[in-house]
Amino acid sequence: MLTKEKIKKTIDLLPDKVTIDDVIDRIILLDIIEQGRNNIEEGNVYTTEEIETRLNKWLK
Repeated sequence: MLTKEKIKKTIDLLPDKVTIDDVIDRIILLDIIEQGRNNIEEGNVYTTEEIETRLNKWLK
């Protein structure tokens, strides 16, 4: 979950002249990264072998 502090830091790193779309895109990216990190910590990831098996089924 994003915290207000993380969002503030992200906005502070943006240039002075920025569009609202840039701000929204950056916050969305930050949220996606945060979700990915949480998935890794919780073990919600696929091994290389699992990915290869799934891809082989799709590519047949």
